[in-house]
Amino acid sequence: MGILMWVVAGILVLSSILMCVVVLIQQTKSSGLGAAYGGDTVSFSQRGKAASREAKLQKITVVLAIVIAVMAIALLLIAKFAKVSL
Repeated sequence: MGILMWVVAGILVLSSILMCVVVLIQQTKSSGLGAAYGGDTVSFSQRGKAASREAKLQKITVVLAIVIAVMAIALLLIAKFAKVSL
């Protein structure tokens, strides 16, 4: 059980670090006040590419959040049934 706990804990740490990186890579939803008055001069093709990139990053964020939740619950259950303190 000790090795399984280390594997689950390692996956939990790696997915947490990866989620931090993915969230920091994402652009903010609001472009500020300048975009409301025409300050946003990005072409439609660039917006489409950015939108698809952002959609992929959002899906990755959701998947990583699910992995983190499952690994945290698994780690707690392993610790409970193995009678090991975290």
